[in-house]
Amino acid sequence: MAENKGKTDSIRMSTQGCRTNNGFVQNEDILEKDPDPGSRLDGAVAVLGPVEPDLKDIRPYAGMPKEVLFQFSGQARYRLPREVLFWLTVASVFVLIGATIAIIAVSPKCLDWWQAGPMYQIYPRSFKDSDMDGNGDLKGIQEKLDYIRTLNIKTIWITSFYKSSLKDFRHGVEDFREIDPIFGTMKDFENLVAAIHDKGLKLIIDFIPNHTSDKHAWFQLSRTRTGKYTDYYIWHDCTRENGITVPPNNWEIIQFWLTKGVDGFSFDAVKFLLEAEHLRDEAQVNKTQIPDTVTHYWELYHDFTTTQVGMHDIVRSFRQTMDQYSREPGRYRFMGIEAYGESIDRTMMYYGLPFVQEADFPFNNYLSELNAPSGNGVFEVITSWMENMPEGKWPNWMIGGPDRARLTSRLGAEYVNIMNMLVFTLPGTPITYYGEEIGMRNILVTNLNESYDVDTLFSKSPMQWDNSSNAGFSEANHTWLPTSSDYHTVNVDVQKTQPRSALKFYQELSLLHVNELLLSRGWFCYLRNNSHSVVYTRELDGIDRVFLVVLNFGESSPLNLKEMVPNIPTRASIRLSTSFADKGGEVDTHDILLDKGEGLVLEYNTKNLLHHQTAFRDRCFVSNRACYSSTLNLLHSLC
Repeated sequence: MAENKGKTDSIRMSTQGCRTNNGFVQNEDILEKDPDPGSRLDGAVAVLGPVEPDLKDIRPYAGMPKEVLFQFSGQARYRLPREVLFWLTVASVFVLIGATIAIIAVSPKCLDWWQAGPMYQIYPRSFKDSDMDGNGDLKGIQEKLDYIRTLNIKTIWITSFYKSSLKDFRHGVEDFREIDPIFGTMKDFENLVAAIHDKGLKLIIDFIPNHTSDKHAWFQLSRTRTGKYTDYYIWHDCTRENGITVPPNNWEIIQFWLTKGVDGFSFDAVKFLLEAEHLRDEAQVNKTQIPDTVTHYWELYHDFTTTQVGMHDIVRSFRQTMDQYSREPGRYRFMGIEAYGESIDRTMMYYGLPFVQEADFPFNNYLSELNAPSGNGVFEVITSWMENMPEGKWPNWMIGGPDRARLTSRLGAEYVNIMNMLVFTLPGTPITYYGEEIGMRNILVTNLNESYDVDTLFSKSPMQWDNSSNAGFSEANHTWLPTSSDYHTVNVDVQKTQPRSALKFYQELSLLHVNELLLSRGWFCYLRNNSHSVVYTRELDGIDRVFLVVLNFGESSPLNLKEMVPNIPTRASIRLSTSFADKGGEVDTHDILLDKGEGLVLEYNTKNLLHHQTAFRDRCFVSNRACYSSTLNLLHSLC
């Protein structure tokens, strides 16, 4: 009897195998069915195969075996939602891929680091002395990196620091692979590069492919016709007249050199890379002048020694080398060219051809050559560059440099803020020579213990940090050049605490430039110029705001903006003003009266952008065209 009972229980487990939950609590509402009461178990029990469960009255429950799970999963009410979700996922993936491709396709090219913010040019011997020898050095620059960051600078440009006799400033290089001891060691330079990058900044340095010192090893080996160095320089036998050695001609020495490892270079004096093979003397500007009295460079036409055929081929080879080191993501290598003294047509050639790039831009020093404040003069510099610049190229603007008189000395202290406002509101990269942010001027002394041309020394005086001895530049008893006599009031420490100082205004300008798409990506449309004023707008498709810049370089005179700009509102807000009392206020656009050296950045709302209007199309320029979508908060090119 017991044996029969065991068999019965065994068979019962077999018929209910699909409901065994292995310890899980079964749904209480699933009632257990007894075997058919009419069934009878007689004798030996046959081995039963798998029994198909009847799922009609059973719902899924926790712990069911996979065989049962598969039975449920095949039902339409479970299969269809699963298939719908699968295809929705597939469709979403394709939509995302398509949207990504579309965004990439319509997105304008991002601004690179050399376009995204201002450059700061440093003459290293005059910036900061760290070792009390009276000369600025590389460690001194490193000490002041935090100050440079407060100016919202993106790129530091250090002029030549190669080992040199210093007789020809940056050009008389003795060893292109050595730091001149006056500036420090190679280790100091490596530390400086690391510190600059740690601060999120970039570094460019001077590259001088055409000049060396006569003490350079290459020169000495070439002079003795040693091996490959024989042709490193061009040699021509001198002649003797009346016992006096006469040079073969009035040329310069040529040297090619390229370095690597930093973020970019300023290529200097490239127009001298090649010269005519005939080695003839160059023509005099004044043909009646006695040849023996020709002693200045500007007294000759330099048709045989500058911008010769093949020179741009060499520049392109430099570009190719730079590109090879730009393949690493985020490490684009900048290439700028100093084209001082060139005509605007020749200067533009350094941008390259439509499909053959040379420089990212030639440095634009034309504003630094203005010796008198004039609206017309400023206007001519702006339009000359913008109208001649190849399509799609990037402009730049500088108002000073180591070989130019300082802005304050050329135009006057009242024009410091307005000229900085000009370069920060024009399209392109603004470039600041150290000290221009505080309005430093040329030194006035004449007793200089240097063998240089004194005319080129006056703009290289030590940076004015504070009102202590030597303006905080050095703790030495004597500095290589004297500081300017106004350093007690014109210095960084004083101007940091003055809310209306040139330094504070510079910082506001640079911050506006960094944060406003209208300035970094917008169209430039000039409206008016005369001997007193220059007026232009900055605007961008998709942004219903416009910046209108008004700069007065002459005597006080009224302006009626209503006559210049169609549909301009009667009132416009003052976004930035050289007169700090006006900031945040409004002006009547019918009648604006500006004092000499005063500038305004006005802001107003409009949907009628000037670059879309026929009357202004010939007066509007843009480098990298882009539009802004406020809905998606991104730039696109479907303008």
